[in-house]
Amino acid sequence: MQKTVLVTGGAGYIGSHACKALARAGYTPVTFDNISTGWAEAVKFGPLVQGDLLDKAAIKAAFDAHKPVAVMHFAALSQVGESMQLPGKYWRENVLGAVNLVEAAVEAGCLNFVFSSTCATYGEHDNVLLDETTPQHPINAYGGSKLAIEQILADFSASHGLNNVIFRYFNVAGADPEGEVGEFHQPETHLIPLMLDAIEGKRAALTIYGTDYPTPDGTCIRDYVHVMDLVEAHILGLKWLEEGKGNRVFNLGTGDGFSVREVVDHSNSVTNKQVPIVEGARRAGDCTKLVSGSERAEKELGWTPTRSTLETMIADAWRWHQNGHYTK
Repeated sequence: MQKTVLVTGGAGYIGSHACKALARAGYTPVTFDNISTGWAEAVKFGPLVQGDLLDKAAIKAAFDAHKPVAVMHFAALSQVGESMQLPGKYWRENVLGAVNLVEAAVEAGCLNFVFSSTCATYGEHDNVLLDETTPQHPINAYGGSKLAIEQILADFSASHGLNNVIFRYFNVAGADPEGEVGEFHQPETHLIPLMLDAIEGKRAALTIYGTDYPTPDGTCIRDYVHVMDLVEAHILGLKWLEEGKGNRVFNLGTGDGFSVREVVDHSNSVTNKQVPIVEGARRAGDCTKLVSGSERAEKELGWTPTRSTLETMIADAWRWHQNGHYTK
């Protein structure tokens, strides 16, 4: 009998890819999602329970019906700009939702918990290589809410033996290379899909915000991880917990990052199409370089991000972008 894993946010970009990886690894992923930013069409690898993390009864019903052996928690509001304007919304949805989920898991005796956190918990650490020991000082409600959830997990570990693995990372890119699921946000805010939209004429041009940064080409540098590499790490994290290895935090990154112009240049070569560009002023709060290392994940989990090259991330995203979309 296959083991069941409750995947919150399984109808979203990362969560849907995690469900595919779980199914391949022999688990039954049960998606719990309110479909506010996700898509029912993306739920292809296990059942969908449509519910909200602010509804404790709905969460309890999902645990009672499916009896998961573990939780993978992806569901969250994640727009940094919005979180700075509407912090109450982020603390309510992300933190209260997480409390409800954790309490339901503990009550159900489901004590293995994999949490998709963020490098936004670190705050401003410009031009340094982040690792798991870097001080956490979030500068917006999104990062703050995620850090609060990390503390919630620590508290429930101490009080109820809740075992947890936490992953922190920056930008996720690419798509399922087989095209079953992919990235489809409305509205879109991520660099690579915005760039591909510009190539296809769905927007007039890609705006590069700032060309005078102290980097080799003047544009800021960010870390990108292929979504399939990312969810593979989550599978390894689940197995880590199943083997009784205890609580652990892992950063996931390339250690180097890519500049905006590097992303654009690689897109030109991968798609054989020019990206229309408009150069704009720097945005307030943008750092020169934000990257994370993954030495601990590579050594302890045996994680190898084989798909996290620009060529592969853009090629997989381009394949999905031309044919993939959700409508329901």
